[in-house]
Amino acid sequence: MRYPKFFDEIETIKLKDELSAILGSVENGEVEFSYLDIVKSAGHSCPTVAGAYLMTQVALKELYKNETPKRGEIFVSFKEDSKDGVAGVIANVISQITGATETLGFKGLNGRFTRYGLMKFNDKITTNVKFTRVDTKESVEIIYNPTLIEPDKKIQEIMQKLMENKATNDEKIEFGKLWQDRVEKIFNNKNRVIKIL
Repeated sequence: MRYPKFFDEIETIKLKDELSAILGSVENGEVEFSYLDIVKSAGHSCPTVAGAYLMTQVALKELYKNETPKRGEIFVSFKEDSKDGVAGVIANVISQITGATETLGFKGLNGRFTRYGLMKFNDKITTNVKFTRVDTKESVEIIYNPTLIEPDKKIQEIMQKLMENKATNDEKIEFGKLWQDRVEKIFNNKNRVIKIL
């Protein structure tokens, strides 16, 4: 499988998943997600998927400092409804990494390792997303603004041709390159596009 090289340069997200350990899925429950893992699951790489990955990465570092984040013990809140804008896309990425779901997740084993009920939409927050540790109730809110990294002007021009089914093969290849160039710039400027509250 071929993909942009910068995917491999993006820092992975490591968590401890006790459910995986107990069920013998992952040794010691040490789980690691790469950006490529998320791209394969989402089906594409874009500023939204990149932002969801970055917001999760930054929030977990802020919440856990030198500890390993615990998968299944993180509550996630959104101000939007799951059907609004890109909230659903972002929620899917965050859910994959943290294990948190609203209603569809694992129901638990004898009251432990429950994953559903760890995500809420239409919450009273002013930021994009809020992450809360279930154990300490410590929380962090994140604002993500990808518009600070402007797309190449040719993207809109080629996209119009793509939508009209008039783009040449070369233009399709160029579009993909320009699209991923912007995603790479977002990762390289994460301190610009991500704000922690």
